[in-house]
Amino acid sequence: MKDKSNVNIKSDVSSNKELNIWEAMIPVVALIGMLFYNVFYAFGDDALAGSNQFILLLGGAIAAIVGYFNKVSIEKMFDAVAENVKSTSTAILILLMVGALAGTWMVSGIIPTMIYYGMQVLSPAIFLASCVVICCVISVATGSSWTTSATVGIALIGIASALDISLGMTAGAILSGAYFGDKLSPLSDTTNLAPAMAGTDLFTHIRYMTITTIPTIVVTIIVFIIIGVNLGTKGDVETQGILTSIDAAFNINPLLFVVPLVVIVLIVKKTSPLVALLIGTLLAGLAALIFQPQIVASIGGSETLSFESGYKGVMNAITVDTSVATDNEILADLFSAGGMSGMLGTIWLIICAMVFGGIMDAIGALKVITSSLLKMFHTTFGLFASTVASCLALNVTASDQYLAIVVPGKMFAKAYEDKGLSPENLSRTLEDSGTVTSVLIPWNTCGAYHSGVLGVGVGEYFMYAIFNWLSPFTTLFFAALGIKIKMITGKTA
Repeated sequence: MKDKSNVNIKSDVSSNKELNIWEAMIPVVALIGMLFYNVFYAFGDDALAGSNQFILLLGGAIAAIVGYFNKVSIEKMFDAVAENVKSTSTAILILLMVGALAGTWMVSGIIPTMIYYGMQVLSPAIFLASCVVICCVISVATGSSWTTSATVGIALIGIASALDISLGMTAGAILSGAYFGDKLSPLSDTTNLAPAMAGTDLFTHIRYMTITTIPTIVVTIIVFIIIGVNLGTKGDVETQGILTSIDAAFNINPLLFVVPLVVIVLIVKKTSPLVALLIGTLLAGLAALIFQPQIVASIGGSETLSFESGYKGVMNAITVDTSVATDNEILADLFSAGGMSGMLGTIWLIICAMVFGGIMDAIGALKVITSSLLKMFHTTFGLFASTVASCLALNVTASDQYLAIVVPGKMFAKAYEDKGLSPENLSRTLEDSGTVTSVLIPWNTCGAYHSGVLGVGVGEYFMYAIFNWLSPFTTLFFAALGIKIKMITGKTA
């Protein structure tokens, strides 16, 4: 689930009889080629700082040229872009609030306290597997991969940094657990959206989805256990020194756990994510004044806490880059946060991705690509494969998780019915390939969000997000062998 309140999904996808598949693929091929050069040859990890955003705009310009020569008006393209950007408005506000939350949770000592106690409980050998399990529990309870990353995810990244465990591995473990709940929780909007598109009910969809989801998460946990065992005890030597440094910099107090618990309870009770994050930020600001007065005063530009320095310190934590001084080099980055301003690069990326996706929709390219995929396959397995391919293609081209569920759901529902396949086959495949792979695309709203919140690039965590990339293969494996393929008659193929 992308924590969007009142998500508006377009009911129709634009079609264009003038456009053929080769023309529809021109912007896609151009975009992938430019992004490949930009990331692997020109800028590397720095590509997300701005150049990738401009590449997305160039891709949109190429799509606009293709549309212009296929009789699509500029006005229609701009209208589609405006609708796309409008659909991300809540997500953008959530990103800003996550930045505010991260800043206040650092200054108040909430994240350092989580790290302090977490380091004493989670040894390197069990850490990665524990990340998966913890995030599974939180995401099932909240129905949100976004909330999971923004709360326990940030703390787990901090613990990994202190234990000298790969942040790419840790982010992959966090996202594997986070998307387990995003798929299975009845509170998740994607879990509700997929069966609605396919024509089945929520709990039939959830029960049927466990057939592929449970084996995939079990394999994921086993792989992380193996990786963890092979990590040995690296980082143990420095643990005591790190704990001492944390204790010296912050007033560590178990009462600080009350704030994240309040946020999780609010999300579970279906409070608007924006409201829950705002309350979490305000409570953390209050906790900072109570538990870390000297830190707040310092950030506010004073040696002693007063109303003015307290106000300025909390506002700085919410809005701009802040850091807490430490003599431990390992903790230097950990004791800093970007506030709301730290999320602007991610927001910029999402807006540019929506420009590209909006133009691709307006010129009819999205419908042409999915229709062509549908025509390529005629067997039952081919139908599953074409659904998976459509979801992946739309996560790349439309840059939005919801469209990767809605468009194939609308396009393939009749084809599944014609094959005598129950609609839960389609809803499960939409989740196995559309929901979970969105985080693997750097310019997709989910990929941009999670990499921004966790501070780990998609390229760094891609191979370790085992649950996410394994899920499409699992659904295809079950389809190829005819395992638990439910027919409309009620019999199993």
